[in-house]
Amino acid sequence: MPEPGTGRWVLAATILASSMAFIDGSALTVALPSMQADLRASGAELLWIVDGYLLMLGAFILVGGSLGDRLGRKRIFMIGISLFALSSLACGLSPFTRFLIGARIIQGAGGAMMIPGSLSIITSFFTRETRGRAIGTWSGASTVVVVLGPFLGGLLADAGFWRGVFLINPPLAVAALTILSKKVPESRDQERGKLDVPATGLAATGLALLTYSFINAPAAGFGSLGIILPLTAGLLLLAALVGRERRAVSPMIPPGIFKSRNFSGANLLTLFLYGALNVATLFLPLNLVQAQGYTPLLAGLTFLPFSLLLAGLSRWSGGLVDRFGPRLPLTIGPSLVAAGFLLMAVPGVTSGPGAFWRTYLPGIFVFGAGMGITVAPLTTTVMTALPERLAGVESGVNNAVARVAGLLAIAAVGAVALISFAHFLNTKTNNLGLNNAARQELQSEAGRLGEAKPPAAVPSARIQAVRRAIKAAFVDTFRLLMVICAALAVISVIMAQFLVRKEPPRA
Repeated sequence: MPEPGTGRWVLAATILASSMAFIDGSALTVALPSMQADLRASGAELLWIVDGYLLMLGAFILVGGSLGDRLGRKRIFMIGISLFALSSLACGLSPFTRFLIGARIIQGAGGAMMIPGSLSIITSFFTRETRGRAIGTWSGASTVVVVLGPFLGGLLADAGFWRGVFLINPPLAVAALTILSKKVPESRDQERGKLDVPATGLAATGLALLTYSFINAPAAGFGSLGIILPLTAGLLLLAALVGRERRAVSPMIPPGIFKSRNFSGANLLTLFLYGALNVATLFLPLNLVQAQGYTPLLAGLTFLPFSLLLAGLSRWSGGLVDRFGPRLPLTIGPSLVAAGFLLMAVPGVTSGPGAFWRTYLPGIFVFGAGMGITVAPLTTTVMTALPERLAGVESGVNNAVARVAGLLAIAAVGAVALISFAHFLNTKTNNLGLNNAARQELQSEAGRLGEAKPPAAVPSARIQAVRRAIKAAFVDTFRLLMVICAALAVISVIMAQFLVRKEPPRA
């Protein structure tokens, strides 16, 4: 039996470790414009900085949850924390873009072992009577970090120190590892069999090929063999993964778990909603900083209403599941998210931060309210759908779905962004009287998205007009992406309506 008071140490360790992942996500999005400018990264490289992490996280997070169940949840959790911290240090010291992408890939592997560990350790340690309060405490503390993350990212970026977003992680890791080693007991599921290593390879390779195809398609063309072959191979490998999992003696994902209607419905909702969420939180700061004239700090502060609503509504919305069942909040929440995206698609090029209150605030407010109503019921629905001994798989699958959603959405919608920005830029500079050399150079700059600059071949009399065209083209691209995000959120509403049960979960 654990010693009295151990629960507080369990929560402290899991909150510290989760904080690294939440800071890395929420603060990084605001620091990306400064990072792109400092490293002179192209639009495709910017997508890889985000997707390199998500690729490894999505591909291996199931393995992380399963390893914890088999070999010890605390042991795998600590290995993941250590790898995440060391790779964060490498990210913070990156001398050039490709080094940073490589470090982010390793960071994703660490996150795959670390992230599912938090909820699985809490679920396995606390009894059913105390688990809801423990998860609520973990969610509340994690939400505070989410609130502070964008502000911190903007503050560091404004100071010219975006690397600090990564360098925050090692001290947090040391504190979490110390508590885990001295105060937290080990737990595991003795009934699980051997790991399915080939299935892991199929998942990682298939997702990598799809990501490569989407991100590189705008430059190479969707009809080129260099895109068609990896795209086809990626789809075939993922199809082979599904077939193997159905026949495996000890599958990475036990097939029976999807017989739970709530589990399947909640994960499909997660796929579409979190895909939209990842795209929106990536491109909103880019739009505000690169096209609307916000500083990184002000761009970070625009996330404050979203974060406060998420924090303020989560505890209340979690109780809605017990009173009304999961379907109601999982319908209302994503519907508001879709409305928020459409509101953010309305503004064009604005007069800057002074116009925030009547341009982007309404959309961010509705978006935040929608997510605040959604997140806690979604987590509760997932974590109460299966037996307690499958806590690691339960958490791992849902985390994998959320990360794969972000990975594929950023790759696919990012490709749309690269193509549409080049198109809008070409359209908006048609009447500026630029010669062929200037137009060709400008199209080459389009690969950098909002960080594009007027090329040297542009006459000095036309430079300001080209700058305005770049901003207008990026804003039009952002508006298109928000409409796509709204469509994804609407699909998640449909998933909730038809697949999630109406009645509250049974004890």
